Amino acid sequence: MNEYPNAVKERLSALIRELSASPELFVKNPGKDFTRNRKLSFGTVMHLLISMGGNSIYKELLEAQGYDVSTATASAFVQQRDKILPCAFEFLLHQFTHPFPNPKTYRGYRLLAGDGTDLRIATNPDHPDTYLPSHEANLLHLNALYDLCNKLYVDGVIQPRKCENENTALAQMVDRSQIEDPAIIIADRGFECYNTFAHIEQKGWKYLIRVKDLGSSGILSGLTLPHDGAFDICVKRILTRKQTNEIKAHPEIYQYLNRKSPFDFLDLNHLFYPISFRIVRFKITDASYETVITNLEEQHFTPHELKALYQMRWGIETSFRELKYAIGLVNFHSKKPEYIVQEVFSRIIMYNFSEMITSHVVISQTHTHHAYQVNFTVAIHICRHFLRLWNNAPPPDVEALIRKNILPVRPDRNAKRKTRYGMAVSFLYRVA
Repeated sequence: MNEYPNAVKERLSALIRELSASPELFVKNPGKDFTRNRKLSFGTVMHLLISMGGNSIYKELLEAQGYDVSTATASAFVQQRDKILPCAFEFLLHQFTHPFPNPKTYRGYRLLAGDGTDLRIATNPDHPDTYLPSHEANLLHLNALYDLCNKLYVDGVIQPRKCENENTALAQMVDRSQIEDPAIIIADRGFECYNTFAHIEQKGWKYLIRVKDLGSSGILSGLTLPHDGAFDICVKRILTRKQTNEIKAHPEIYQYLNRKSPFDFLDLNHLFYPISFRIVRFKITDASYETVITNLEEQHFTPHELKALYQMRWGIETSFRELKYAIGLVNFHSKKPEYIVQEVFSRIIMYNFSEMITSHVVISQTHTHHAYQVNFTVAIHICRHFLRLWNNAPPPDVEALIRKNILPVRPDRNAKRKTRYGMAVSFLYRVA
């Protein structure tokens, strides 16, 4: 019982112990912070932040420490968390997720979805980088790289909403990734950028990115393409910032990039950058089409398979919903940006911890009308309780509890997407 959940928990705890052994790398005042024996040690604070839900700080402390009379105060917790740099949680995420054993793949490729979501934080007009007068709200933007086959976040970059640049964030995550397997980056509109394509190619990976359809301004404008219908065309261009007569005379060979267009692989020593890709347009309904750009080989990936592959990108959208409302990413416990970054990466770690355990649970499929899957929201509550068990309390049968709470799988359901900015959750009104 609990053999695999215990292994996952021990792996996370071992990594936190390693960070605790060298806290000077992750604290504001090396040689001073966490040098004395305190009730809230470096490792304890990290465990608390990772396992936090949506309650007030003190209630979270009470639950995490078994309602003991010696539970630390909220003030003491805030003073201790202030000493830890946000990069400690980002580093822990990478170390915890990267060596995931025997990852699932799609035809030998890791499928990595790139996307972003806005995070509503406490309103403060004095923070110009995050405050949007049009929404009367302060927003951060989380850019994430999500493994679709294994349902794990592998990286994240947080930007102030006014300084948001999803292409720069994706390039950064691709460049620093420790994944050595072949990978396909799948992304929605907004990521179609020559600089993004080049960073993915330099990594040795593939990409499949949706672009604006025909007739729209964007990366397709200026290319000679059919005016309608489905097609699959290979395009070859030489990117350059030069504007000679020869380059102007051959737009079918050269693609001029002005100085405002970011491209990290052109400089005084590299004046040209050859690039080739496929532009594939396929029908999704009787009256509508979608267009994607990819460097996947035509002989190995047909347009029909590219369509199915792109549809898998929706997995990151559902993960954002679970991350926000099941894990509790909308319930922050501070107004300070550095504290919020701590909590964002803590929630992502908690998501991965829960998913690693949940994905190991086998649901027996009986002869019923629907197939069944784990109720991930309930699984998160079980995994959070399991992670924060206090004072060597006996653990529940985690896998049996998760297996008991299941939901039917109802494929092909759809509803119109509703986009709106919700209010930040006040510190005075928390989940009971």
